Amino acid sequence: MPGGSIYVTSEDPLHGLSPQVMYEQYWRKEAGQRWKMRGAKAAGGLVVGLVLAYRFAVPSPFLAGLVVGLLVGAADLFWDRYSYESTAVWRGRRRGETITGRLLRRRLGRRGYRVLDGRAVPGEASIDHLVIGPGGIWVVDNEAWSPDTEIARYGERLFFGEKYGTSVAKALVKAADSLAEVLSRESGVPVTIEPLLAVHGGKLRRTVTAEGLTLLKPRLVARWVLAGPRMELDEDQVELLARTAARVLRRMG
Repeated sequence: MPGGSIYVTSEDPLHGLSPQVMYEQYWRKEAGQRWKMRGAKAAGGLVVGLVLAYRFAVPSPFLAGLVVGLLVGAADLFWDRYSYESTAVWRGRRRGETITGRLLRRRLGRRGYRVLDGRAVPGEASIDHLVIGPGGIWVVDNEAWSPDTEIARYGERLFFGEKYGTSVAKALVKAADSLAEVLSRESGVPVTIEPLLAVHGGKLRRTVTAEGLTLLKPRLVARWVLAGPRMELDEDQVELLARTAARVLRRMG
């Protein structure tokens, strides 16, 4: 497991600022160096393109090399911007629940699924999204971590960097169980609910399931829902459960 943050050193002049502010400061400070490296990569692409063009007798070898070099530079620029934008939720520039909610509605709405935002059993923890559809019911929450936080499962335990993830998992599992109990009682339809956590930022190399909780990237949540039906609910049951949830679950903010 990784140790320490890449944004804080013992002689860091920015020490005392938040990790988010330090990240943005370093990103801007190193922009010139990144452009130099991008130029070197593009030049390397130009050389490779020329070699390949001569090797395979491509007409206008210089043009072919230039195109390869430009593509390499463009790809590096795209990855640089993508890496920066992937931290937007952690930096407070975007809201994770807005991103995930939009993805869920876009990909599940036409398949008979209902998405309710910001719901909670009175006295219990709130969740960002409640998804109800033909394949079952899911609660989806959103969390963001710094880019150097490794999120993984070791044995049966969930880790966020060097910290145990048990408290996060327990809170969502408890919220899912409480919501299932209330919906079953109020609707008359026995249900179970699976908790999911949409991870914004951090190092999550693959979907992880540990301690009763599944963690995955926001773009993969809808695919997970569609790929693994947990129940079989008909249209009337979906409507009943959605109406019941809207009626009895407290709306947050």
